[in-house]
Amino acid sequence: MEVIVQVPDQYLLDISAGELAARLKLSAALLMFRAGKFSAGAACEFAGVDRYTFFEACRQHRIDVVDYDPDELEADFSALIQRDASSC
Repeated sequence: MEVIVQVPDQYLLDISAGELAARLKLSAALLMFRAGKFSAGAACEFAGVDRYTFFEACRQHRIDVVDYDPDELEADFSALIQRDASSC
C-alpha cells in the first residue's frame, strides 16, 4: 500500500524527500509501539529498520522497550529463585 503525503517545499530544504519519508515512518512506528498498537517486530518492519536502529530510536525518545509491571517482575524473580533452590 502506498500513502501519499503532501509536504510544503519549505520543509525539504535540508533533507531529501526519501529521508523525510524514512523519518516519518520511524516516527509513526515509535508512536504506534509506545501506544501498544505495534510489537517491536511490527514497528521495525513498518519503519524498515533493524531492531538495533529501532531500539536506539526508542532510547533517544525515552520509550521503554520492556514494560514490566513491578509486581509481575517480582513474581518472576521469586519463581526463578525457587526453581534454582529446588534444583540444588
